[in-house]
Amino acid sequence: MPTPAIVLTHGLLHTMNAKTAHGLLRGTERFTILAVIDRDHAGRDAGEVMDGKNLSVPVFASVKDFLKQNPGKANTCIIGVALEGGKLPEDYRHEISDAIEAGLNMVNGLHTYLSDDPTFSALANKHQVTLTDIRKPKSFGQLHFWTGEILQSKTTRIAVLGTDCAIGKRTTCRWLWESCRTNGIKSEMLYTGQTGWLQGYPYGFIFDSTLNDFVSGELEHAILECEKNLKPDVIFIEGQSALRNPSGPAGSELIISGACKYVVLQHMPARKYFDDREDWGEIPSVRKEIKLIRMLGAKTIALTLNPSGMSEKDLRKYCDHMEDKLGIPVLVASRENIQSLTTLIEKLIE
Repeated sequence: MPTPAIVLTHGLLHTMNAKTAHGLLRGTERFTILAVIDRDHAGRDAGEVMDGKNLSVPVFASVKDFLKQNPGKANTCIIGVALEGGKLPEDYRHEISDAIEAGLNMVNGLHTYLSDDPTFSALANKHQVTLTDIRKPKSFGQLHFWTGEILQSKTTRIAVLGTDCAIGKRTTCRWLWESCRTNGIKSEMLYTGQTGWLQGYPYGFIFDSTLNDFVSGELEHAILECEKNLKPDVIFIEGQSALRNPSGPAGSELIISGACKYVVLQHMPARKYFDDREDWGEIPSVRKEIKLIRMLGAKTIALTLNPSGMSEKDLRKYCDHMEDKLGIPVLVASRENIQSLTTLIEKLIE
């Protein structure tokens, strides 16, 4: 049964820094989201702040405000932001303390570990609550090294990669998973980040808190365990960062170590530079990225678009142009549009 929870975004709900909260609002099997705590958007609906669609999830200014109106309803408080370097800002501490003192368990996806903080640890002990740091690395004995067994696996695997960070890869991956399930295709999604874990997928690993020697093995192990225990027709694997983002290139592991033969590539046409930083360099063209993916050993089967910063007219023109140029489906990523890829995916199942 999903755990009733509130999500802390602390003034960032309208930004991409709240992508963890956004993922939880779009769907989670692990939690029931009762409210978002955000000082700048109190009184509004969280969905309307996120993307203009009402979700009947209220926003409160503080943890105390929520508890005053909803005593005893929440079990857990989740830190719903992903910040540069994964550091916990000082001005979050009082909200976290208020949650712990009210008897709420804390779930944290930042690189700053609450359980290592003497103040939070003492408070948690006093109020008998748990501090879960999702990004705390596994112990050496829990890690898996790559064996090559994945090369014998027959389950169709599709990696959802992107041309940059924070452009909607995980959300598109979820929509593909949902669409296949709705249409009778037995599908699973492997998480590779903290938000995916929070959403409740049974298999995966936290990519950026795994020792580099074991990234390939943890990926292989998650795929093989999913295949063995759930026997899906298709596995979608969430990509992290981008193949050529200089702050943390990633994605080749999914193709090479995870033996994914197919890729759905997510792109944001309005973004010119990696992470919107000119000094980081220009994002390569879609055609060049698809060529690189082919060199790594996978086929790009569709291009999905993050529409931010473009008009509907320009998006339609871009889709038509790129579809003609690439010879693959090109579509704006949305729960409705993704449905059109189901038939294509069904044909790929071995």
